[in-house]
Amino acid sequence: MIGQDPGQHENILRRILVGEAGRRVQGLLAKLGITRSYVMINALLYSVYGSGGAKYVDDGPVAAYRNAWIDGIVAPGRIEAAVTFGQMAKKAWEVWKATPAGAAATVVVQHLTHPTQPESAGKTKAEREQLTATMLQGWNAALPALRAAVQHPDGPVPGGLYGSAFTDADKADIPGFDLPAGTPA
Repeated sequence: MIGQDPGQHENILRRILVGEAGRRVQGLLAKLGITRSYVMINALLYSVYGSGGAKYVDDGPVAAYRNAWIDGIVAPGRIEAAVTFGQMAKKAWEVWKATPAGAAATVVVQHLTHPTQPESAGKTKAEREQLTATMLQGWNAALPALRAAVQHPDGPVPGGLYGSAFTDADKADIPGFDLPAGTPA
């Protein structure tokens, strides 16, 4: 999983995709039968105020550092699928794919809308509901390819897709083992 850049909660917890975004992503992983076997990184190491972070995604030193991480993650050959969340994450993947290691990799990738994009882009309740429905259509379209790519899930792969809005069953808590020691419940 590649996220965008860390927000304030991510900076505090030292883990990406926490809060509502994290629960939605853990739910997506659960729909793939994945409960432990995942790696998450961000397109950017540090948060950039506003929407200015996009200009740093293909910055030479930033890309080189991130590409070294992706090289290390993908090189052992145990990555079966990749998911990017948002435009910066998609660009980060494309920058890596343009490298020799990226060009040689045969990882199935799906570029998805960031899990909290509806809230950040929707000005009204109706807009947020429509953006959520559109996002979930995209996530549903990606599920078959991701399910086919994940050959070693951690558990049973449930069937089913998302509806037009998130339900409680579509979200999952971030496992305690994936949080820093001493994190309050």
